[in-house]
Amino acid sequence: LLQRIGDHSRVQNFLTGQTLNIIFSFLSFIIFGIVLLVYNRLIFLVFTICSVGYGGWIAMFLSRRKVLDYELFEQQAKNQNRTYQFITSMQEIKLQDCERRRRWEWEDTQADLFAVQMKSLKLQQTQEAGSIFINEVKNILITVLAATAVINGEMTLGEMLAVQYIIGQLNSPVSQFMQFIYSLQDVRISLERINEIHEGRNEETQENQATEFASEKSIAMDNIDFKYDPHALKKTLGGISFDIPEGKVTAIVGASGSGKTTLIKLMLGYYPVMSGSISIAGRNINEYNLKWWRRHCGVVMQDGVIFSESIARNIAVDDNEIDP
Repeated sequence: LLQRIGDHSRVQNFLTGQTLNIIFSFLSFIIFGIVLLVYNRLIFLVFTICSVGYGGWIAMFLSRRKVLDYELFEQQAKNQNRTYQFITSMQEIKLQDCERRRRWEWEDTQADLFAVQMKSLKLQQTQEAGSIFINEVKNILITVLAATAVINGEMTLGEMLAVQYIIGQLNSPVSQFMQFIYSLQDVRISLERINEIHEGRNEETQENQATEFASEKSIAMDNIDFKYDPHALKKTLGGISFDIPEGKVTAIVGASGSGKTTLIKLMLGYYPVMSGSISIAGRNINEYNLKWWRRHCGVVMQDGVIFSESIARNIAVDDNEIDP
């Protein structure tokens, strides 16, 4: 989630910094391109062909660059999560004497992140090497053509110097155009990730406004399948079915990591199930107003948060005025 928030900064930087620069670069390219065309059509043609080849070389790596961006995003998210847990759980780590294992886990995450960064660096260096080669070939060809024209008397020495100056002025906009392609792809990738959040189903819809129970207030799960990551191969919960009758104490017992907390989160409506259904008082949980449903639940999570406020405010979290 924090990585997705960072995507907003990428979009903001693109809109505030890249857009204005590319407009001026485009105007500069048009003006100097027309001047070069007037001086020598052949040199203009060579410049145009090499610039198109430059753009084609860049476009060859865009798909691979997108894949690496998603891999880097995933590894950075894992690294950020691992580092956050490492810092916030320092007391528990010392108490349980598990510094070595936690450090090894953090080092494994760093190694995976480094491997993806190396892939990205190799791709970037390959792109830059090809770009430099094409650009230098273009400059050499234009210099040879201009020098030949001077020798043959088709161009004066002053015109040759003017052509070299114009080429220098055109190289900068072309480089900025290629950088703009990179930035545009980065922004499109960021917008895809941002849209995944905006396109998610809101908890409060017209279909889930029920705020009352039926006479029987039992909770039932019917063949529940669930996993946190939709792309993960292994399910977190699979084929879970049980009933929690009203007026009785029901204990859910299992080993650590078996999914007890996940069941509670599903019953609170934190996550949608992949398949199956959760019923409360004979009605599907999706038909209820989830905020109203949670206000009727008393839950103490294993990773509960204490806010940096008074004890009273931590008890009456949602109340505007605390009863004395």
